[in-house]
Amino acid sequence: MDASVYKAETHEQRSYFVKLKRDHHDDISTAIIELLHDAKIQHVIMPIKTIRGQLAQHTDNFTFIVYPFIEGQDGFSRSLTDDQWLILGKTLRQIHEIDVPLSIQHHIRRETYSSKWREFVRSFYPYLETGAPSDETAIKLLDFMKKNKKIIHRLVDRAEQLAHKLYNASPKIVLCHSDIHGGNVLIDKSNNLYIVDWDAPIMAPKERDLMFIGGGVGNVWNKPSEENLFYKGYENTEINRIILAYYRHERIVEDIAIYCQSLFFTTVNNEDKQEIYRHFIDMFAPRGVVDIAFETNKG
Repeated sequence: MDASVYKAETHEQRSYFVKLKRDHHDDISTAIIELLHDAKIQHVIMPIKTIRGQLAQHTDNFTFIVYPFIEGQDGFSRSLTDDQWLILGKTLRQIHEIDVPLSIQHHIRRETYSSKWREFVRSFYPYLETGAPSDETAIKLLDFMKKNKKIIHRLVDRAEQLAHKLYNASPKIVLCHSDIHGGNVLIDKSNNLYIVDWDAPIMAPKERDLMFIGGGVGNVWNKPSEENLFYKGYENTEINRIILAYYRHERIVEDIAIYCQSLFFTTVNNEDKQEIYRHFIDMFAPRGVVDIAFETNKG
């Protein structure tokens, strides 16, 4: 679903974060946030209710959701303190332990270990040999992919093998945020921490979220000391390394597919092309997501 975000300011000098979504789909994000709020989980931002007491306003072909505007930085641009790692661990544990009503579960996607992204990347293999993009950035990316072809094949094949194992194992599923990397953790001026962007929750094994802790997305959150602090807050739990390895491999495969689709098969401006290229090669940097995924697979 297409979405745009805005900062709105009033004459009274109050600021609001406005999310505008196209079409009138069931807005599961507000239902999840309300569920978390009712469960006394403090580290989420509650939308402002309409005059009719609703969390979203439907107008024409759009849905509006308004939040208080919180000035702060995300986890990509600011390192978490020791206390914040403990809080993040404790909060994520609370989220994973919530008993989600069936009425809400019916509107949340469930893990299926889909081969969608693996199939897309495999379909791209011939293009690695025959493709001839005219754009300079696309040429650079294609050259980089050719040099790392064996690594890309290894990522896709291993994700496929692990998916088959997990599909037959049917591990326990819980409510997961699904994309809890540094960019979706907000820290305000008072050092309060919030988990934001609940647009894509999923019922999945807890490792769906835990893969980001120590996973190195954006080349942050890749230090063992941070991981230790998080799990001190999360408290006693057994991590399934097979599930963790699957998600770390599959996430990279999905990003490869999305970046290729954006750079080779859609029209984007030059600045966006440069950013896509940087994100792509950063995945293969030392202690980046690729290195960490392969290490997880060995564990």
